[in-house]
Amino acid sequence: MFHVKLPGHDAIARQADEHLVTHRVKLPRRVVERPLRQVGKRLLMAMFVLGLTILIVYVDRDGYHDNANGTIDFLDASYYATVTLSTTGYGDIVPHSDSARMANIFLITPLRVLFLIILVGTTLEVLTERTREEWRLSRWRSNLRDHTVVVGFGTKGRSAIQTVQATGLKPEQVVIVDPSSKVVDAATAEGYAGVVGDATRSDVLLRAEVQKARQIIVATQRDDTAVLVTLTARQLNRQAKIVAAVREEENAPLLRQSGADAVITSASAAGRLLGLSVLSPSAGVVMEDLIQQGSGLDLVERPVIKAEVGRGVREMKDLVVSVVRGHRLLAYDDPAIGDLQLTDRLITIVRASPAPEPPATEVRRAARPLD
Repeated sequence: MFHVKLPGHDAIARQADEHLVTHRVKLPRRVVERPLRQVGKRLLMAMFVLGLTILIVYVDRDGYHDNANGTIDFLDASYYATVTLSTTGYGDIVPHSDSARMANIFLITPLRVLFLIILVGTTLEVLTERTREEWRLSRWRSNLRDHTVVVGFGTKGRSAIQTVQATGLKPEQVVIVDPSSKVVDAATAEGYAGVVGDATRSDVLLRAEVQKARQIIVATQRDDTAVLVTLTARQLNRQAKIVAAVREEENAPLLRQSGADAVITSASAAGRLLGLSVLSPSAGVVMEDLIQQGSGLDLVERPVIKAEVGRGVREMKDLVVSVVRGHRLLAYDDPAIGDLQLTDRLITIVRASPAPEPPATEVRRAARPLD
């Protein structure tokens, strides 16, 4: 029976409020104004319409008649404008001159319509915001296929997804699962969809559509959490590739038995890289370059093409490090490789292709100072 070894100082990895958050899905943020700012703008527009109506009535106050005292002052003009725009209309103040009636037809009536549009528009937006968000979430679920689920968006999870994105993965094909709402907010700000909740629960992973995912990255803070997440994810998705990270090397076999296809020991890997850098700083630089996808030298796994079938490893144009044959990983100098087969996959070291240069017009536009 395996025993999961926990890091001694890992209990402070999460804040206390993270365990109280109800799991929910957060889609990437749209570039919209804050609700309070939108309401504030519409309130200012409504007040502007009201002020303009008061001014129109007060300027032409001689054309109005007050049943109380027959005269119109500023308070009467404000009262008449308010009840008119709100379509109340008590009838105690009425326009009696031709100019006042023309102003009501061509000025005050359009302002009344505009005032109502502002009020009704604000109300409808508040009422329909939740409906629009539910519709957006439903459309997102129906279109999500073969995506990548990242459990834990700390340093490990963020670095892992940035490396995968260097190969062409789009942000909309990534779903972040984390118990911290602040972490998920940061992820959605970067264009990812996020689920707030405990990934050891199957209902949380189902909200991330893990059953339809192509690959799952488990980068939690605790090794016991990584084991439970891997078990749950493998139960929900038998076909996905699961890659998990652990702190302690002795927990790696348990992760593999739980269903992980690959297990990375973060503490040991960092320690080995430190040791290699001590023995040979240049070798450490090369290893650091290899694990940074998209720049310098890259490790790439690719299939053998027909033109390469029957050749030896040393005859290849690319620098072959290993050959994947079936479920075996063979080193480049293993005699069992022999001639390459069409079903083999090669792990090679290649020069990362530089990013394409933007057109000259775009360069000039980017260099132009903002107004």
